[in-house]
Amino acid sequence: MGGGGFPIDLVLFGMVAAFLVLRLRSILGRRTGYERPPEAYQRPVTSSGNLAPTIEGQAEPQVPSARTLPDPASPVGQTLMQMHEVSRDFDPAHFLAGAETAFRMIVAAFAEGNRDTLRALLSPETFAAFDSALTAREAAGHTQRTEIRSIEQALIETAELRGSIASITMRFVSDQTNVTLDQAGQPVAGADAVTEITDLWTFERDLTTADPTWRLVAARSA
Repeated sequence: MGGGGFPIDLVLFGMVAAFLVLRLRSILGRRTGYERPPEAYQRPVTSSGNLAPTIEGQAEPQVPSARTLPDPASPVGQTLMQMHEVSRDFDPAHFLAGAETAFRMIVAAFAEGNRDTLRALLSPETFAAFDSALTAREAAGHTQRTEIRSIEQALIETAELRGSIASITMRFVSDQTNVTLDQAGQPVAGADAVTEITDLWTFERDLTTADPTWRLVAARSA
């Protein structure tokens, strides 16, 4: 994804920055009892080998998740079709692949404290919250070790089109290990045990601009 600002009046769906900081410090998620539903009318989407427009120059993961597309006749499916009418380059299947890549990159970048990657993938307001959490972690002398073992589900939860501004909320169900270590390398939070985490992440993009970047504007637990 490219860098640069995002020219909209951003509303983080009722989530204030302090809440996001606390969420990030609790390792971007929490254990849930979420049961993966049967996929009924939704068909799996597998990798076609193409690069996703969401992340320029980034290949898809070697083991793609169980990606599913909304029914074209559903309200979400109709909104995705409207997005395609605004930008013929928009393709829901490619978006799914790119969103999963972005999810992996953002989780890894936050664990590593890689601000350059985060700045390119987040809206300015969301980056400020991530940066605050990283600063607090660094001030405490802590480091974080995170590994996404698998993404069991990646699906489009909601979609909204406001003029040319497209917003898509993704549901990610992933198996992760997360542990925060102190200066002596001793765990102070989290564990090496695999935990299922359900996240709802919202990405936005102005479909009329040349920048293909979908930036993260909101993140919360399901």
